[in-house]
Amino acid sequence: MMTMTTLDTLAQGGELGTGNVRTWLIDNIIPLVLLAVALLLLWLGGGKGDNAGVMRRLAGVVIALAIIGLAVSGAGVNVGQWIAGLFTG
Repeated sequence: MMTMTTLDTLAQGGELGTGNVRTWLIDNIIPLVLLAVALLLLWLGGGKGDNAGVMRRLAGVVIALAIIGLAVSGAGVNVGQWIAGLFTG
């Protein structure tokens, strides 16, 4: 019976959303992924002396981080409008 009461309370409140999940992902998962990428880059290229290969991979990581930053900050809409303005005047 407790479950029905909880569901009724949640349904009436109307405050269900993904804000907390998004915040948790940004605060926890993204730093862990960055750490894993950094360790992988060091392991793959650092031990072999392939510094040029590491830098090429690092450039791809920086581009990916820029895209993630645009998506998370919401500035992607402004960038899209700016690019569209280049073609439409």
